[in-house]
Amino acid sequence: MMASAHVPVLAQEAVAALAISSDGVYVDATFGRGGHSRLILDRLGPRGRLIALDRDPDAMRAGAVLQDARLTLVHSAFSRLGVVLDRLGVARVNGILLDIGVSSPQLDDATRGFSFRFDAPLDMRMDPGNGMSAAGWLATAAEGEISEVIRTYGEERFAKSIARAIVAARQKEAIRSTGQLANLIAATVKRREPGQHPATRSFQAIRIYINRELEELSAVLPQCVDRLQAGGRLVVISFHSLEDRIVKRFMRDEAMGEQAPARLPIPAAMLKPGRLRLVGRAQHATDVEVAANPRARSAVLRVAESMGAVA
Repeated sequence: MMASAHVPVLAQEAVAALAISSDGVYVDATFGRGGHSRLILDRLGPRGRLIALDRDPDAMRAGAVLQDARLTLVHSAFSRLGVVLDRLGVARVNGILLDIGVSSPQLDDATRGFSFRFDAPLDMRMDPGNGMSAAGWLATAAEGEISEVIRTYGEERFAKSIARAIVAARQKEAIRSTGQLANLIAATVKRREPGQHPATRSFQAIRIYINRELEELSAVLPQCVDRLQAGGRLVVISFHSLEDRIVKRFMRDEAMGEQAPARLPIPAAMLKPGRLRLVGRAQHATDVEVAANPRARSAVLRVAESMGAVA
């Protein structure tokens, strides 16, 4: 098995929620360092199959040492889930797991530029080979756009002041490092919650925007439902209120099915039934897990089961 210091959050609960059949086909759409995948493989029999996706090249390199004929590892954003499954000739699967957001190894690697704990190139891309870096975006984005991103994705009340300071600073010197940006924000934001760095919300917001994380999530969820067999499980772990809101609303709407417009008498038989059944309530990490891994504090796990094809 692959050695890794990274311990995934709610790992046992998430894999248990998949209700794994030994000869089933499963998707770990966020491979990371393989923590969830290893647990899934432990529960699969020799005829079982696991397809794992990740857009981070570091995850691909880490997964290369996990030699298991039942595992197919694919370098891809999970928003291309349908395309990946088509290329592999897989029509339906028994379960899909999504562990949303940045991983601890990404935050802990100074060269990736995700964290203000290190002074490093300001990159923040989950796939450094694609798209614009955070430094590139901050060099060209309008003040209003920067403010909107920080306010929307970081829920930062000082977004306007931060954006104004960024635009003023870049006229004198390009903002190329995490240290530059963190210090700039710290000098701008005079008040902050106890124990939280002034740049926390802004770094989170820029990362979410650069990687199109909410758009990726919104794109993959319908594909998951399309690909699940009847009784197959969709298991999602999120760490941010915006992510969890998307997941919660999607699962709720898919469970409700088609709704008649207000005041329009359409027989229920004419409306499409829901494609999902909600399984249990949202789960959170235990106090023990949070004590061992503070990142688990914000984790929310939601589970839904496919009702099968809807005509």
